Amino acid sequence: MRKQNFIVIGITFFLALFIINSNAFAISQETEQLLKLLEKKNIITDKEAADMKQEMEFSSQTGDKEVYETKLAGLLGNWADKIHPSACIEVEASYEDYNFHDPSVRNTDTSDLVLATVEIGFDVDIAKHVKASLFFLYEEDETDFDVDQGIITIDGADVVPLYVDLGKMYIPFGRFESHFIRDPLTLELGETNESAAVAGFRNDLLELSVGVFNGDIDETGEENHIDNYLASACFTLPETTVPDLNLTAGISWVSNIADSDGLQEVVEEVAHEAGEEDATIKNHIDGFNAFIIASLLDKYFFNAEYLGAMDGIEMNTFDEGESYQPEAWTIELAYGVTDSLNLAVCYEGSNDCYFLPKKQFGGVASYELFENTSVAFEYLHGKFENKDTRHLMTTMLAIEF
Repeated sequence: MRKQNFIVIGITFFLALFIINSNAFAISQETEQLLKLLEKKNIITDKEAADMKQEMEFSSQTGDKEVYETKLAGLLGNWADKIHPSACIEVEASYEDYNFHDPSVRNTDTSDLVLATVEIGFDVDIAKHVKASLFFLYEEDETDFDVDQGIITIDGADVVPLYVDLGKMYIPFGRFESHFIRDPLTLELGETNESAAVAGFRNDLLELSVGVFNGDIDETGEENHIDNYLASACFTLPETTVPDLNLTAGISWVSNIADSDGLQEVVEEVAHEAGEEDATIKNHIDGFNAFIIASLLDKYFFNAEYLGAMDGIEMNTFDEGESYQPEAWTIELAYGVTDSLNLAVCYEGSNDCYFLPKKQFGGVASYELFENTSVAFEYLHGKFENKDTRHLMTTMLAIEF
C-alpha cells in the first residue's frame, strides 16, 4: 500500500507541474482528475478543490495566467520548484530474419510492434546537500511498471567534492554509450541494477568511486551477505585543453560479474535445467571494464568499450574443469550530418556468450522530427558462436521531455 501511495503522489506531482507549464488554462478532464486525486490523498479539502476549480475557470476566461499558476503551485507549496520531472516513451517496430546453421532446423522470421520503453522520473532537491532520484520503468514483454531506480544522494556541494549514493541504482560498472536503438553488447553482458552504497569524489576533471552491494548470485555453501564490491575511475579532458574536442575515458571493476542482469539469468537458467534449487557459483569472478568516448566539433563521434570476466565462472552443474568466461566489446562511429540528422555505424562482438552475437555490425539513421521527438531506423547483422546468423531491422519513434 505504501508503494502504491508513493507512485500516486509522484504521478500527481508530475501532472501538476505539467499543468503549471501548460499554455491551456481551461478546465480539462485531466485537471479535474488531478483535483480529485489531491482530495483523495487529503492534500486539499473539498472546499479548497471547489474554490480552486472556480478560480481556474475565472482565470481561463480572463486570461489571468498568474492567478492560475499561483493557486495551483500553492497546493504543492515550495515542492513545485524542487521537483524536476522527466519522461521518455519509445515505440518500436522490428523485423528479424534468423537463419540456423543446422540445415535440419527451419529458419524463422518474425515481426513485432511494441511499447519498448516508458520511463517516468523525478529528481528532487530535498535540502542543501541532500537530493533524491526516483525512476519508474516499463518495457513491454520484459519489465513490469516498477521502481527502476530510487537513490538518496548526500553531497558536499560547495564544501567538499564528495558524495554518497544509497539505494537501488545501476552500479558504476560500464558506461554503455551508444547512438543505436538496440543496447550495445557490453550492456547486455554487464549492466547491473542493484541496491548499493556508493561513495565517491567528483570534480570537472576526475571522478572516483567505490561501493558495496549484496548480489543475488552467491558462492556455493556461503551465507547471504553484503560481499560484492566495486570501484571505478573516470577522467574527462578539460574543454580548454584541445579546442572543440571532448574526451572521456574510464575503467571500472566489480568483484562478481556473475551478478550482472544478463549473466544472472544465465546462471539461474543453467541451475534450473540441472535441477539445482539455488543458483550459485563456486567462486566470485572479477569483472573489468574500460571505455573511451570522444567527439570533435560536436559533429564527429567515437566510442569504444570492453567488458568481461577476468577468470572463468564455474558452477557445480558444469563438468569438472569446465568454466565460462564471457566478454564483449563494441566500437561506434557517428556523424552529425545536420543538427537534426545523425548517422552511425558499429562493429561489436563477444566471446563465450551464447546469448549474444559473436560478431555484429550495422548502421542507424536518426532524425529529430520536432522538438523532443525523434525517429530512427536501424539494421544489424549478427553471427553467433554456433554459426547461426540474424538480420534485425528496427524502427523507433521516441519522445523525451
